[in-house]
Amino acid sequence: MAPLVVLLGSFALFLLINRYALNRKFSVSFIGRVALALMLLLTGSAHFFKTEVMILSMPDVVPYKQELVYFTGILELLAAVGLLIDRTARLTSILLIIFFICILPANIAGSLKRVALGGMENGPVYLFFRIPLQVLFIGWAYFFGVKVSR
Repeated sequence: MAPLVVLLGSFALFLLINRYALNRKFSVSFIGRVALALMLLLTGSAHFFKTEVMILSMPDVVPYKQELVYFTGILELLAAVGLLIDRTARLTSILLIIFFICILPANIAGSLKRVALGGMENGPVYLFFRIPLQVLFIGWAYFFGVKVSR
């Protein structure tokens, strides 16, 4: 739930600041990418503070779980930076879409295992929230990073 609050809250806040204080200096595409970058800073940093819980959420067949948690955390932090650079924003957004699709199995596995992380402890019912949320993240990356930024 926190990633959604950060994404929507920062987007709304920056949209208002941009409109009323900055005289629309920044594009809506950039503001959407900033909001996604802030969300990725939150989720990416969690990979280093909640490593053990994230390992538990991964499917049992995945090897090198700890390394993979750290690696995906680094990817999220790098993506946050890539979204803010106009030259790399489109490619970063496309790679994020692929990334969001790839990590969905960990969210499903974590829900089935009832891992105490971000709502997964509620079991499979959490997927009725998480899967649409993942679709929102994918759509957000596409809309603000690919479609609108052209």
